[in-house]
Amino acid sequence: MIRTAALAHIRDRRLLQTRSTGKDVFYMAGGKIDPGETPETALHREIREELGVAATAVTELGVFEAEAYGHPAGTRLHMTCYLGELADEPSASGEIAELRWFTLAEYAAMPHVAPGSLLVFQRVRDLGLID
Repeated sequence: MIRTAALAHIRDRRLLQTRSTGKDVFYMAGGKIDPGETPETALHREIREELGVAATAVTELGVFEAEAYGHPAGTRLHMTCYLGELADEPSASGEIAELRWFTLAEYAAMPHVAPGSLLVFQRVRDLGLID
């Protein structure tokens, strides 16, 4: 089981996704929870590392479980996801090569999608927050 914390940041009814250097899929901004960290502490650390800004006004969206993309078959993802804002304009930093905002249809049309991200897209669309 891979335990992660992720940020659902929405702009213009689109959800932010990040693509790591050398990867072909976009994921939720965030990352693995280190030993001794709470999911929210990990979220704040990962967002600073990946986007170069602070996450603000975070509220828990939910826990999402899915197959972990890019890992051996049967590896599960346990992702605690938070809705939140950013203190400033994000930029790709650290291992992140690209940032992009998607609607559900735009993300689902990509050649590769992360199952965990797709679950978050569906949830925020069902809440009326994205197109």
